[in-house]
Amino acid sequence: MTSVSLPAARLTPRQLLAGIGTTGLVAGALDITAACLKYTLLTHKNPLGVLRFVASGAVGPAALTGGLASALGGLLLHFLIAFSWTTLYFGLYPRVAALRRRPAAAGLLYGVVVWLVMNLGVVPLSQVPRRPFNPVSAATEMGILMLCIGLPIGLLTARLHAAQPAAIR
Repeated sequence: MTSVSLPAARLTPRQLLAGIGTTGLVAGALDITAACLKYTLLTHKNPLGVLRFVASGAVGPAALTGGLASALGGLLLHFLIAFSWTTLYFGLYPRVAALRRRPAAAGLLYGVVVWLVMNLGVVPLSQVPRRPFNPVSAATEMGILMLCIGLPIGLLTARLHAAQPAAIR
């Protein structure tokens, strides 16, 4: 079976910003919802703990015992990260034909890349308290990133580019 990859549409700056904004919000909301659900179901604790944990990456362990301000800081940091991954994908999309051939598969693979970079690069360099490696937890977290970050970014990016008139492709 052959797959065809059309060139990516050229988006206006307004379309690009709107696409990144919408896609980043969707992916970020899906991811934080899944993370909070997982945390709450496994620990029976308040999901604000997830947001405080995210905040601890920037401000250290004090965020873990912080109040609403720590949680809001974590939410802001979480969406900053989601928008960063979205922006990177939008930048790669016109240049990498494989992303256009199979948007769902590319998005799922992108979720794996996000997990690897975050867990092997970003988190170790942050101030997040170290946790022992747990393969079940790692697989669950990777699955969340595949389905909630990678897949929506891959599909929504492809949809936005496909919706553009052929004249601007």
